[in-house]
Parts: sequence; structure tokens; C-alpha cells
Amino acid sequence: MRGERLLPALAWLRGYGREEALSDTIAASIVTVMLIPQSLAYAMLAGLPPEVGLYASIAPLIAYAAFGSSRTLSVGPVAVISLMTATATAEASARTGADPVGVALALAFLSGLFLVGMGLLRLGFLANLLSHPVISGFITASAILITVSQLPALLGLSVSGHGFPELVVAISASLPALHLQTLALGLAALVLLLLARQYLRGTLRRLRLSATLADGLARAAPMAVVILSILAVQGLDLEAAGVRTVGTIPPGLPPLTLTLPSSALLLELLPAAVLISVVGFVESVSVAQTLAARQRQRIDPNQELVGLGAANLAASATGGFPVTGGFARSVVNFDAGARTPMAGVLTALGIALTALVLTPLFAALPRATLAATIIVAVLSLVDIGAIRRAFAYSRVDFAAQAGTIAVTLAAGVEPGILAGIVLSLLLHIWRTSRPHYAIVGQVPGTEHFRNVLRHAVLTSPHVLSIRIDESLYFANARFLEDLIGRLVAERPQLRHVVLMCSAVNLIDASALESLEAINERLHSAGIDLHLSEVKGPVMDRLRRTDFPGRLTGRVFLSQYDAVRALDPASLGPARPEGVREGAPQSG
Repeated sequence: MRGERLLPALAWLRGYGREEALSDTIAASIVTVMLIPQSLAYAMLAGLPPEVGLYASIAPLIAYAAFGSSRTLSVGPVAVISLMTATATAEASARTGADPVGVALALAFLSGLFLVGMGLLRLGFLANLLSHPVISGFITASAILITVSQLPALLGLSVSGHGFPELVVAISASLPALHLQTLALGLAALVLLLLARQYLRGTLRRLRLSATLADGLARAAPMAVVILSILAVQGLDLEAAGVRTVGTIPPGLPPLTLTLPSSALLLELLPAAVLISVVGFVESVSVAQTLAARQRQRIDPNQELVGLGAANLAASATGGFPVTGGFARSVVNFDAGARTPMAGVLTALGIALTALVLTPLFAALPRATLAATIIVAVLSLVDIGAIRRAFAYSRVDFAAQAGTIAVTLAAGVEPGILAGIVLSLLLHIWRTSRPHYAIVGQVPGTEHFRNVLRHAVLTSPHVLSIRIDESLYFANARFLEDLIGRLVAERPQLRHVVLMCSAVNLIDASALESLEAINERLHSAGIDLHLSEVKGPVMDRLRRTDFPGRLTGRVFLSQYDAVRALDPASLGPARPEGVREGAPQSG
């Protein structure tokens, strides 16, 4: 069992048979056809030669199959990570003068080390610093940025720029130089891809093709568009007319790139590598968990870190660039019937065969077609529904989401994701610095205590019952002092204050000092401070201090016990739990 934890492939290889092999082969065939144009396109999105995309789709898949915990996750180049790679590579190359391919290798190496290290230290929980609204906002903004960055290739323009405003201004200024043949070819590819995504599967089903065959042909649509584009360029001699193509792709298997990058380059790339690792892990593990739930399987986030780290280290050693689990490919892999990670290994073999034999066929592939492929792939990442839901449900989450989108579009991907993290933390601190509280009273006929503003309840002029609906920590400690001081000043008959702690999961050192100060101030005013419904772990920490001994009041198991002990005359009769009004009582 220990060997399986270190190398999860041992678990699924043990029972691997003919049925699994057939299912994995079918899935691998479909994913391979889908991955070939994506690999070429995402390499160019990352600012790298197209063959680098093929290299990043071979060894990383095999490494993940050995060390990853998901049975159906498809690892390889993805749009958002490719965009982040492009930004980091361009900046590091400009500052250090290093070759972009070497920078991308170093970035994959650093990302792999960081991911493996996190996995071995079991630090998968750190990815929770990225909230879902922040991730959604970042991916939406990245998809918009990617789409705009591909417009020059689609329009046949020679435009450079990184940020959204810079690109929009540059594209607008270059529109008079629009290349009509490139535009026609790009729009044709775009329309065909959109129509295939929207209608092809249904059309094939209406032609009485089986669901499996219809799905397979629909998934192969991008490759069909690639082939048609190549034939159009060759048949109409569009390259002579100025249509830019991919050009010669050197055939052969990935080279071994085992040279250790310089320490200066690694230091330069460290912040970008950390962000790429965290974003890639969050995207990958969410997909893996979703697919695993459909099969009632379990994903180990820490093992996923090791698997993705191994994939990136493999990419750095074989001429690739940073990779992660892709949503669309993984869903295709799952729907196509993949049973084990062997589907990824078989996909890698298909890509290796392509790199070895078929690359000369892609020399006439128009860059406009690859741009159209990228645009169609990322359009599904623009999640307007998530923005509407965040706005309707939580203005705080919407603010973090909107801030992430705005900074990503204005300043780039790295500032955008950092802004999202900082905004999430600051807004969380702001929100919890003024926690919700309620003055509570007894619901007549029960032992329950509820908010006096929401329910008809019984209260006592001598006992103030306050429910705090948040953990107590440095950010809200002063708020609690001010709150109790104000409420006590409004009640001249008050003799007891009871803090109902049912929602308090933590009391840190700052909050403990505030409780001590509240206790002393109330005591000097002739009022006792009590606690009720304190959770076990919180009480265990309090017992490590002298606070329980200095507390002027008591710690009660329930709020009902507290009020019954302090002012029983204020209580109404309570029915035993589970007994309806008018029902006979036993015993």
C-alpha cells in the first residue's frame, strides 16, 4: 500500500486488462486528434515555436500517469497557463537576454519543483487562498485578454503588446493594414469551429449515427478545420499572397533538455512560477474532483500536486513548457470512456508519432486558423453567469471578482491574480472585522434562543444575551469591546452579560485580551460576564490560560442553562425537544 501511495500507477496497473485497454485506446484516439492543434496553438500563444507544444504533450502525460491520482484528468498545455507563460517569458527574456525557449524550460522546472515540494509537505490547502470568485474573474479576464491577443493573427496584422489597453490601441491603429485573405481564412475557420461546436453533434445524431461516433467526429472538428486550412493555403497559393503560416516544424522526438538553469534566471522567474503553479493546481484539481465524483472515486490533492509537479519537471527535461490539467480535454477524455491514466500514455504516444512523422504536413498551417482555434477554445471560459451570481449573492465577493478582472485587463495576468488574492484577504478581514451579532431571547415554549429582531422572544432586563456569529480575532477584538460597552450603557438594570459562542471557532490572543478587558470593565460596573455554548477546542485553549479563573461569571453548556441560572423568572415554560404542542408526554 505504501508503494501505491508513492506511485499511484501501481494501483490501476494491477488490474489492467483488455476491457480497460480498449476503452483507453478509444479515448486516447479522440483526445490525440483534439490535442494536436491545441498543442500547436497554445505554444504560439505562449510565444514559443509550435513544436514546443507537441513536446509539452508527450513526457508530461506519462509522468502524470505515474504519479497523479486522477484516473481521467488530461494534462498538457492550456490557455490560461500558456498566457501566463507568455507574459513571464517575455519579461524575463527582455531583462536577462535569455532565449525564450530556455526561459520557458526554466519556468516549467521551477513550477515542477514548487508543486512537488508542496505535495510532499502536504500544502495543498494553500490553494484555498484563491477564492472561487477570484479564480472565475481571473479566468474570465484571461480569456478576454487571450481573445484580443489573437486578433492580430486573425486579421493578418503585425502588432505587439501585452496588456489589454495596449493591444486594443495597437490593433485599432493597425486596422488600415488589414490583410483580407488572412481575415477571410481566419473568419472561415472561426465560423466552422463555432458551428461544429454548437451543431455538429446534433446534426450527426439526426443522421442516425451512433452517439459514440457522433461525439468522436464532433471532437475531431478542429483537426478537420486544420486540414481544410492547409489545403486552402496550398491549393490557392495563399502563402504567396501574404498569409502567414506556421512554417517548418522540425520533425523528431522531444530533445533532452537537462541543463540546470542559472540561479539568476531561476530567481527572476520565481514569482511567476509560484503563481503559475497555484493557478494551474486550482484549475486542475477542481476538474479532477468533479470527474472523480461522477465515478465515485477519490482525489488526493497532495498527490495531485506531486503528479502535476512531475509533469512539469518532465516538460522541463524534454523541451516543453508549463502544463496542467485541462478542463475541456479532461471532459472529452472522460466522456470518451477513459478508464485509467493509460489513456494519457496512449495520447502521448500518438503525439510522439505526430512529432516524429507528421510535422512536415503542418508547415502550411495558417496562423489565423490557430488563432481561431484558441479563440473558440477560450470563449467558454468567459463566465458571465458567475459574475451575475456573485453580484446578486455577495457584494464583497463581487468586488474581489471585479477587481481581479479590472487589474488583469489593465495590468496583466500576474498583477491580476495577486490583486485577487490581496483583495480576497482584505475584504475577508474587513467583513469579519464587523461581525454579525444578535441580541437573543427565548423562543416561547422552547429552549431555543433567537434574534430579538426576527422572532417574538422573551428577554430579561437583567440579562443581556449576545450571540457573536464570527470567530474572535485581532481584526474584530476592538469591535467586540465597543459593542458591549455601548449595549451595557443603554441598560441601567443590567446585572449579567452572556456571550453566546455557538458560532465562535477561534479566540486568538488579541481577542482573549479584549475578553479580559471586557471582564474587568463589567466587574467594575457591578456586572458579571458569562460565556455559553463554547465549543470544545475553543474551551481547551481558554483553559491553558488563567482567564476561566478570572472570569467573574460562569461558562454554561447552553444559553437556556445560563438564563435559567441567572434570571429564571424571565423564562417561559419549555417543552421537551421533539414534543409537539398538545401531544401527550411520556414519563
